[in-house]
Amino acid sequence: MNQGLETGVAEKPDLLADFDSVQQSLLAATPTLDLGEQLSLEECAGRVLLDDVIAAHDMPHADNSAMDGYAIRYADYADGATFPVQDCHYAGDMPPPLQPGKATRLFTGSLLPEGADTVVMQEHVSSDGECIRINKPIRAGQHVRRRGEFARHGDTLIARSTLLNAAHTGLLAMQGIGWVRVQRKLRVGILTTGDELVRVGEPLRAEQSYDSNGPMLSALVRGMGASVTARLHAKDDFTQTRAAIAHLLAHSDLVISAGGISTGEKDLLHSVLDSLGGELEVCKVRMKPGKPFSVGTVAGKKLVCLPGNPGAAYVVFALMVSPMLRQLQGRSAVLPRTPRLPLVGRTRVAGHRDEFIRVELRVASDGTQQLHPFDQQSPGSLNTLAAATGLARIRAGGSANEGERVEYYDFDTWLA
Repeated sequence: MNQGLETGVAEKPDLLADFDSVQQSLLAATPTLDLGEQLSLEECAGRVLLDDVIAAHDMPHADNSAMDGYAIRYADYADGATFPVQDCHYAGDMPPPLQPGKATRLFTGSLLPEGADTVVMQEHVSSDGECIRINKPIRAGQHVRRRGEFARHGDTLIARSTLLNAAHTGLLAMQGIGWVRVQRKLRVGILTTGDELVRVGEPLRAEQSYDSNGPMLSALVRGMGASVTARLHAKDDFTQTRAAIAHLLAHSDLVISAGGISTGEKDLLHSVLDSLGGELEVCKVRMKPGKPFSVGTVAGKKLVCLPGNPGAAYVVFALMVSPMLRQLQGRSAVLPRTPRLPLVGRTRVAGHRDEFIRVELRVASDGTQQLHPFDQQSPGSLNTLAAATGLARIRAGGSANEGERVEYYDFDTWLA
């Protein structure tokens, strides 16, 4: 049993597991998967780097111009001085050494001629085609990118466990690196349960509902750079549920299910996991929405069981499951920061659970950021979640008055 997780927890408030303890315990019990593969420069964005990238050469590898202009020797400069233009060279040319008292016409990225140490912007000179006169005061060394200014040979350019983005691929290209070793895409299986659910596109009877959890969880998983191996639905039947879970576990690194984790007659996940030789740790978490939340282990693989209400499933995924995915992927930043921002509107009072309310981050007329709660907070609704930018946390037993600062869980970072 992991510290902070409770099995068979009663409904008494003082026996509910603390939100932060559960979050930390899940991370402590979630290994980083070392499943590397070589990917090309064009394919590696969105993957986690497995090895440090070390600079093979200085960047820039030679002094070059940061502007379109003229290269001179600063020692030749004086107010009113004129410089004959020795020659003109573009980026990619190899310019000859600069003669004393002369200037070389250069462009952004052009190599600095030997002997030159300063570049004058073209806007700051007057020219007759053969000579230039500098019209504004200049500084020695201005507008020159020095060799090694950005990085030196042997420097760590990108640390392992970094989630690579487009800028990283550009940096790799600057070093001439065409292939890197990255974490294989995490494979996630998704299961929804319930006799009342039907897939989108099927006929819908009055007693039925469309399955929203399946498509929603698939989108959340893919949005975090993982792949969905399969998305299955099982009726409230032991044999069907067991077969679905067994299939997903066999073909996935992690399985996420929605529904079927309470104690009713048709809540079958406990008995299914037991029949598969697994152990289900039931977390009655001090959070609203999302108190019903379980994590099981079968043959070293995790089964994460979310509430069936789609709004609650979304919130629990953001707060509990997304850190687990980042941990499995081997990312360096697993728990994003939670800034404290002012909450607008009427006083909000929490009961015996931490409440996570849907909010929209807005910028006030004075430039300050504010959190505006939605009126609709039902765990069964996705309407306001679709418009929300994140969640505001009100601690158990506490309250938040107009303008009071509360922790903000931004979906842009918590679901990335």
